[in-house]
Amino acid sequence: SARRRAPAERAMAEGIDTAAPHATPGKPARTGLSSKPWWPWTRRALWAVFFVLVGTLLFSQARDIEWNKVVAAVRELPAWSLALAAALAAVSHALYSTFDLLGKWWTGHALPVRTVVPVTFVSYAFNLNLGSLVGGFAFRYRLYSRLGLDNNTITRVLGMSLVTNWLGYLVLAGLVFAIGAVTPPPDWRIGAMALRALGVALVAVAAAYVLMCAFAKRRSYAVRGHEFELPPLRVALLQLAMSCVNWAVIAGVIFVLLQQQVPYPTVLGVLLIAAVAGVLTHIPAGLGVLEAVFIALLAGDDIARSQILGALLAYRFLYYLAPLVIATVVFLIIEARARKLRAASTGQGAP
Repeated sequence: SARRRAPAERAMAEGIDTAAPHATPGKPARTGLSSKPWWPWTRRALWAVFFVLVGTLLFSQARDIEWNKVVAAVRELPAWSLALAAALAAVSHALYSTFDLLGKWWTGHALPVRTVVPVTFVSYAFNLNLGSLVGGFAFRYRLYSRLGLDNNTITRVLGMSLVTNWLGYLVLAGLVFAIGAVTPPPDWRIGAMALRALGVALVAVAAAYVLMCAFAKRRSYAVRGHEFELPPLRVALLQLAMSCVNWAVIAGVIFVLLQQQVPYPTVLGVLLIAAVAGVLTHIPAGLGVLEAVFIALLAGDDIARSQILGALLAYRFLYYLAPLVIATVVFLIIEARARKLRAASTGQGAP
């Protein structure tokens, strides 16, 4: 048949794991702990223990909350606060939607900017709300492969975007922790000094990446079966700037909704801790985890739990749910465009 299938569909038909480009049919794509027969059961047991701990934390926090006061706190949010928070949320989503443009420049693929930006926006909105259900980057793999990109190019684009996102996190979290902007509760196992040491380590990791981009003679590295190439210094600095601004703007959304009752560096630090906790739990949208971390670190005499939860409920609507509605419409448009592209290429006998 003259008709060719998309790279991802062809790889699946041949039994190749698309998440590991170097895998071959009939051979396992992964090595190490994942190949041990006891590891899957051990991993499930560890996740079960972790979920029990998280569930206990959520239950202990939820049972002491007066939900009627939370609803009242949401209603009392001033219009200017909601409008400014909505504008900041839009800025953050717009900025993140440009992350994949770095990968477009790095790989030189042919998809136009008007296609890359909507794909990134849709993937980000779906991943925020349904991350563990849609498979994180798997959703973006699907969209890009249906638009004609091969797996190697998609992996390089997503690798660049992933590093961009977490590079700024390392720097901001490191600085906030190092200066002691967040004070862990007395019952936490990690103390203030340990948190500051962690902050210094995070900044060191980010600095090492930037220095490697500037001076390393070896530019290509294998990471879990994928080849990753170091970008030039100017691109690494651009990654750092874009990511730092994005994380700072996200914290600004919550800071505004809390009506500036908590210092901004503290809000930023708590958000960064909650972000990692949400990723580790694999709970869609980090539901309950974000709230539990904010209450544990901020609730006290200066601000009530109901005010914190009211602000976070508004944040979830403005930053999670509203963009998801828009992204759903954009996703349907992208899917329709992808079908037209495949129909056109099939009619012309091209891939």
